[in-house]
Amino acid sequence: MGKRMSASRRGRSPGRTGSLLGATALTVGLLAGCGSDAGLKINVYYAPEDNFQSVVDDCTKASGGRYEVVYNKLPRPADGQREQMVRRLAAGDDSLDVLGLDVTWVSEFAEAGWVDEWTGEAKAEATAGVLPGPLETATWNGKLYAATKNTNVQLLWYDDRLTPTPPKTWDEMIDQAKALKAQGKPANVVFTGAQYEGLVVIYNTLVESAGGKILSDDGKSVVMDAGAIKALEMLKKVTTAGITDPSLTNSKEDEVRQAFQRGNAAFELNWPFVYASYAKEKKDELKHFKWTTYPEFEAGKPAKTTIGGYNLAVSSTSKHKAEAYEVALCLRNEKNQKFSALKDGVPPTIESLYTDTVPLDATAGVSDDNPSMDTKYPMRETILEALKDAAVRPLTPAYQNASTVLSKVLSPPSEIDPQKTAEKLKEQLADALQSKGVIP
Repeated sequence: MGKRMSASRRGRSPGRTGSLLGATALTVGLLAGCGSDAGLKINVYYAPEDNFQSVVDDCTKASGGRYEVVYNKLPRPADGQREQMVRRLAAGDDSLDVLGLDVTWVSEFAEAGWVDEWTGEAKAEATAGVLPGPLETATWNGKLYAATKNTNVQLLWYDDRLTPTPPKTWDEMIDQAKALKAQGKPANVVFTGAQYEGLVVIYNTLVESAGGKILSDDGKSVVMDAGAIKALEMLKKVTTAGITDPSLTNSKEDEVRQAFQRGNAAFELNWPFVYASYAKEKKDELKHFKWTTYPEFEAGKPAKTTIGGYNLAVSSTSKHKAEAYEVALCLRNEKNQKFSALKDGVPPTIESLYTDTVPLDATAGVSDDNPSMDTKYPMRETILEALKDAAVRPLTPAYQNASTVLSKVLSPPSEIDPQKTAEKLKEQLADALQSKGVIP
């Protein structure tokens, strides 16, 4: 889960509607955006994103007056977003049309029957040019249940004045941090170690990079194989080597960012949002703020870094599904993914955008007000490299339960006993997968 995500899924063509299905007078909805004005309104429920209203307005304009797209802003915390939608959908609320789903929710919503499968031309349009990792997050049991809107992936950030040559592996990173500490220089390795989803992301990346599995591919059983145990060993090693801050167990994405910017760390594992923050707050030192791909678990085997992001689903209770598919496709088309990437810092899922050098306004020159992928994402090639062989979190309808167990058992990381912790995880994850229904 990335920052600002802290991060459905994206012959008849349900994505192309020619005309309204009749004059419509909407009833008063239970949530914002379901007004009593005459005319068709397509309600989009999505996380707070500073410039998303501009995207919504673009899609209203694109409809040619056939409908208005209404942005119903969900709570900022991911749990609050999910809870609001789950409660409405479970009650059969038909005022929901397009749903913004965190990448970990698609399997749950699909299994519950709350979102419809994407097929035909809509599916073809939703999958065209999309990177395989993000696309996997929009799929459940071999079927597409969402259109990918944006993705995210963590990188290793460092200061080239401290570390002219960044570490290639976790072991090298630990050794370099120890050497810096011995010299009295900033040495800490900072990452999301608090008891929440951020810790699960770190662990899942280690597991996948070690060639391991937490759950089976179908999400129905617990694996916790040798790779998963090796990941526990590494998490224990890095947090007991004297190179993490005492605040590790309270560190989320922004605390990690701040610790590095204050000069309290040598290495930062975090999402790309940190670059824009560094550019704004430490502009004079930006030339020394560098990045590389995530450290390898084993030398010579590229890390498989866990991705975040959001996908767009069509609610199974929607009364305007043809229009809902059309709106979802518009909100995440190439033009709007580029706009959101440049204005809101959410990396696109469409591969071609990573080599796009045209500024937002193609008729004007590049500037701070008219950015391009070159200026906003100087690390775009590294992001793309990571995304091409990325990891996704375990796909299971019970992911919320599993994530809660993982974050609790893994915290604090310094107290991990690899074998015992693995057994505890195996037992508690098995129970989590057997839970009935969903946690509201």
